[in-house]
Amino acid sequence: MQKDIFTPDEPEPPGSNNGLLAYGPMRFDSLQRDITRTRCMQTPNGRRDYASLVLSDTPTTLFRRRFFPDASNADWNDWRWQLRHRITVKNKLGTILRLSKDEQVASAWNMKQLPLAITPYFASLIDKENPRDPLRRTVVPVKAEHIHSPGEESDPLDEDRSSPVPGLVHRYPDRALFLVTDFCSTYCRYCTRSRLVGHGGGSRFSRSQLERALAYIQSSPAIRDVLISGGDPLTLSNERLEWLLSRLRRIRHVEFLRIGTKVPVVLPQRITSDLIRMLKRFHPLWISIHFTHPDELTPEVAEACSRLVDAGIPLGSQTVLLAGINDTLETMKQLMHGLLKMRVRPYYLYQCDPILGSSHFRTPVSKGIEIVQGLRGYTTGYAVPTYVIDAPGGGGKVPIFPECMVGRDGNDILLRNYQGDVYRYPDSSCGSGLKEPV
Repeated sequence: MQKDIFTPDEPEPPGSNNGLLAYGPMRFDSLQRDITRTRCMQTPNGRRDYASLVLSDTPTTLFRRRFFPDASNADWNDWRWQLRHRITVKNKLGTILRLSKDEQVASAWNMKQLPLAITPYFASLIDKENPRDPLRRTVVPVKAEHIHSPGEESDPLDEDRSSPVPGLVHRYPDRALFLVTDFCSTYCRYCTRSRLVGHGGGSRFSRSQLERALAYIQSSPAIRDVLISGGDPLTLSNERLEWLLSRLRRIRHVEFLRIGTKVPVVLPQRITSDLIRMLKRFHPLWISIHFTHPDELTPEVAEACSRLVDAGIPLGSQTVLLAGINDTLETMKQLMHGLLKMRVRPYYLYQCDPILGSSHFRTPVSKGIEIVQGLRGYTTGYAVPTYVIDAPGGGGKVPIFPECMVGRDGNDILLRNYQGDVYRYPDSSCGSGLKEPV
């Protein structure tokens, strides 16, 4: 009898255990400066390909040699190995990072709200000595997480109230958010769903719960767009993910499928040839990737994104504005330009949601407006994301724009450009409701 794809201890999907080694030539475009050399190896089909980076003097390789000396290239490039060797409070955190007193105290406390887990790959990118390192601050807990400020809630977006069945959020008329796992390979400390993820190991998302959500979508013909999220859906096995996509594709009124993930950033080894071949069967399929900082734009991430794009899957980025991490114009511009080079279209810049213990991450809204103003007109429009606030209480995403329309003077609309100069646009549509300029 075939093993149920929903058993907790899933086998390795056939042919996917080679990770990056299985795919073929690696292309890194402008990131070539980070590559010391490549190793040509014999693939199973007898074809010789540039298969894997030999990072002889990069931080990633030095990290691996120091902290995982027994890991072979095949181990390191196996996404299952990366998941099995995640860094947590209980195993390697204190040996890998020189923890500050703040981090020591926070790591010793019981993580009731959100556990700590970091893939070895992502840990290799973190500055081991500097507690202010941007990537480190996104994944290592500090005491401020336990300070609950006014306006913060465990479910600030009121998703639970918009869930007609467990695991499904139906807030917008034609869209549904389908939560399919509570597991992530790496946990972001500002996670909007910290109340849900990291504690169940995926067990709460049983087949029966997924069937109930699918039945609801089937019975709701207005739903044409389904966003698969979690947790991180790309941590599921190929078999389980294929089952979900197949079931959704059987529903005639579902026209558009999306996957929300951070896996290409924190676990690029997951983007295997087997995964790509499977995903290609379910077009139109789009993937939104959570990027935070330019330091995440490594050759491995560039390759993962290239594989997805080459498979015909459009990629968009979703970035959370975070105090002291990416809240400068130069950092955001560098991130957005780097994403375009990887063929990832900047999509949303989110104001950080007011989850419990998030005040140290949140910036004033004026900072987001300032960054968008600094991007608009000074770089290509493709590099300018839409700045949004996901309105607390279930109001949905509200775009926040710099003030560009000044008002009306007679039949002319007055427009302010990116340099602050005002221009006139002739418009005879009087009675539009625009006020005369003061």
